[in-house]
Amino acid sequence: MLMGSHSAGKSSFIDWYVEEHIQNTGAATETQGFTFVTSGCKRESLTGNATFQLYPHFKPLQEIKGVSEYVHTEICASRQKCFSLVTFVDTPGLVDGDMNYPFDVDQAILSLGDVCDLILVFFDPMGQTLCKRTLNIVEQLNERQGDRLRFYLSKADEAGGESDRQRVKMQIMQELCKCPGLNKCGFDMPSIYIPNPNKPSRCVNQIKEVCHTIQKTTEQTVQNTLNTLEKDCEFISEAVTDTLNNDRQCCKENWSACSLSCGLGMLGFSVLLLFTLMLGILYPEVLELALGAYGTETLLLYLAPAMRVLDSVPVQFQLIICGFLMQLSVILIILACLLFHTKPTLSGKQKIKLQEKLEYMQEVVKSKKKKLYEEYLRTLVIRIEPKVLG
Repeated sequence: MLMGSHSAGKSSFIDWYVEEHIQNTGAATETQGFTFVTSGCKRESLTGNATFQLYPHFKPLQEIKGVSEYVHTEICASRQKCFSLVTFVDTPGLVDGDMNYPFDVDQAILSLGDVCDLILVFFDPMGQTLCKRTLNIVEQLNERQGDRLRFYLSKADEAGGESDRQRVKMQIMQELCKCPGLNKCGFDMPSIYIPNPNKPSRCVNQIKEVCHTIQKTTEQTVQNTLNTLEKDCEFISEAVTDTLNNDRQCCKENWSACSLSCGLGMLGFSVLLLFTLMLGILYPEVLELALGAYGTETLLLYLAPAMRVLDSVPVQFQLIICGFLMQLSVILIILACLLFHTKPTLSGKQKIKLQEKLEYMQEVVKSKKKKLYEEYLRTLVIRIEPKVLG
C-alpha cells in the first residue's frame, strides 16, 4: 500500500515500477479513490464490486460507508521486476483543511494497513510534507502494524541541493518522532525520485532500495505462505485424523452401552418372566386365563419340581419373593433404558469423504507445496547467480 499527501508521487511510482502508464497522475484529490493495480493476462479495468470479488480479504474495506464507489482495479500485463507477485494499492492523496472525503478515508487506510504486507509512506518535499492527516494515520498504523511501515522522501530531485533535502528530512523526522512509538533508533528515510533521462539530476536516487524492499517482502511473504500452507495441511490432517479416531471411540462406547443395556433389559425381562411364573403357580386361574387349560397343564407339568420346592415355603414368603422379583425386573428395565444413550457418530459417506480429504491433503497438497518450494528456491538461485558472477 502506498500512502502520502496529495501529489507525493505514489501513482508515478507505480507507473515507473510496472513500466506502463496505469494511473492518472496529478488528478484532483476530490475524485481520487483507492486503486488496486495487479498483474494479469491483459489490460483491463474493474469496478468496486468486482474488486472485492477478486480480493475477498479486502472485504472489511467494503463495510465502510461510501467507499465501494471509489474503489477500482487496474489489471496490467506487465512482468517487470516483481510485479507478477505484487498488488499495489494506491490510496487517496491526504490533505488538511476543509477537504471532505466521500468516505472515512482514515478508517479505510487503517483497514487496508491491517491486510497489506508492506506500507510505503511517501513525503513530498515540495507539497504538504507535514500533512497532519498523514501524520495521524501513520501514528495509528505504527501502533497496529509498525513493522510494515517504510518512509521515503519522494521527488527528492525537486527539493533543491543536498542541504535542502537534509533539512526537509530532519523536519519530517522531528515531526514523526513526536508520534508515540515512532521515535525509533536508526530511523531511515531514503531519498527517491522517478528517473528522467531528459532531466538528469545529481541527487542520489535510492529508488532501487524501494524495489529491493518490495522484492524482499514478496519473497518473505511467499516463504510464509508456503510454510503456512504446510502447517495448515498438518492441522487439517490432524483434525481429520482426530475426528475419525473420536468417531471410532464413540462407536466402541456406543457398542458397550448397547451391550450393557441389552443385557440388563434381557435380565429384567427374564426376572419379569420368573415373577409371572411364580404368580401363575400361586394363582393357577391366572395362567388358565392366559394360556388356557391345556397350556396351563403342560406348563405346570414342566414346573413340577419348582412347585414342590415352593410348596415347602410359606405362602407369605412366596408373595415376598414375587414382590421382590417384580421390583427387580422393573429396576433392571429402567436401568437398561437409562443406559441406552448413544453418542452421535459419522455416517459411512461422511467417513469416506473425510478419508478422501485426508489422502488428498497428504498426497496432493503436501507434494504440491514441496514442488512450489523447490520452484521458488530455483528462482532464487537463478536470481542470485548473476550477482555472484558479476
